[in-house]
Amino acid sequence: FRIHHSLGDGVSIISLVLASTRKASDANAFPSLPVNKKKTMNPHTKGHLWFLRFFFTLMLMFKVFRNTLVDVMLLLATAICLKDNKNPLKGGIGIEQTPRRFVHRMLNFNDVKFVKNAIGSVTINDVVLGITQAGLSRYLYKSCGQAKRGTRDCEYNALEHGRIRAAVFVNLRPATVVQDLASVINAGTNVGADWGNKIGYVFCPLHLKLRDNPLDYIYDAKATIDEKKQSRAAGFTYFITNLLANTLGLQAAGNLMYKSLSNTTLGFSNVPGSTDEISFFGHQVVFCASSVYGLPQALVIHFQSYMDKMAVMLSVDEDVIPDPHKLCMEIEKSLTLVKNAVMQ
Repeated sequence: FRIHHSLGDGVSIISLVLASTRKASDANAFPSLPVNKKKTMNPHTKGHLWFLRFFFTLMLMFKVFRNTLVDVMLLLATAICLKDNKNPLKGGIGIEQTPRRFVHRMLNFNDVKFVKNAIGSVTINDVVLGITQAGLSRYLYKSCGQAKRGTRDCEYNALEHGRIRAAVFVNLRPATVVQDLASVINAGTNVGADWGNKIGYVFCPLHLKLRDNPLDYIYDAKATIDEKKQSRAAGFTYFITNLLANTLGLQAAGNLMYKSLSNTTLGFSNVPGSTDEISFFGHQVVFCASSVYGLPQALVIHFQSYMDKMAVMLSVDEDVIPDPHKLCMEIEKSLTLVKNAVMQ
C-alpha cells in the first residue's frame, strides 16, 4: 500500500502499521520493536575519579560543538551551492518527477548481527552502511568503463577521490513503543508530538573504493557515524525546517530540503521492524520492505528488519541506474565477504 509522507516519517508509519497487526503466536498481543540497550555506569566506580569524568565531559561537549558547527556550515553550503561531483549514481534536474523502479533483496539479519557482535564495537547501522559502501564500490568498479581496463581504472580513481555523499535520515525520537501508540489510537485521543514527521538528516561522505580487507568498510562507516552522533546537525535540520515552515511557509521549507538533497548523490535509511512474526487481519506477514519516491535523488536505499530477515530496498531511476538488481546483488555479496572476513 501507499502512504503520503506528509502523514508521518518512516518510524511513525511503520509503528502505525505494526499497531494494526498482532503476533502470529498470540492474536491478542502486539508485536515489539527492538530497543537499544543503554550502557549503565558501574555503581562501585561512580564516585571515583570524578575529575577525569569532568574533564572528558568538557572535551565531549567541545567536540559536539565543533562537529555541530562544521556540519551546520556544510548543510548550509550544500543548500546553497556545494554539490557532489558528477558520478554514475547522481541524477540531474527534475529527477524527482521521473518513474521509479523498486527492487529488493532479502538479507540474513542474523548475519548482520553476527558481524556486529563479532567486531564488538559497532552497531547495526555501522554494519549496514558499511556493506552499502562495499556494494556501491563493487558495483561502480564493474560499471565504470566497460571497454578497457585502463579506462575503467581511470574513471574509478576519479570517483574514489570525488565528493560523494549520502543524505542519511535520522529518527529524533528517544524511543518508539508500538503498544503505547496502539493504546492511544484505540482510545481515540491525540497521538501527540511523537506522531508525524520528526526526523532530521545529515550528510555522510561515502568512501567508494576497493579494499583488500572488507572489514575496512565497516570501520569507515563506524568512524563516520560516530562523528555524526557527536553532532546536533540532525536536530538543526529538523528545527530549521519547522522554523521556515512556520514563518515563511511550506514552500520555503520544501525549497531548502529540495536544494539540500538534490546536491547529494543518494538517500539512505535503516528502519527497525518487528522482532516477532506478525499477522495482519489474520494474514501472515512474510516480509516487510518499505521505500519512498519523489526525492530529488536517483537512488534511495532503505534497510528494514523483520524477525531474522533484513530487506534492502532500492528506489532507482533506471535511466541513471539501469541494472538495480546487480547493485542489490553486490550489497548481498558484500555482507557475505564481511562475514567471511570476521570468521577468519
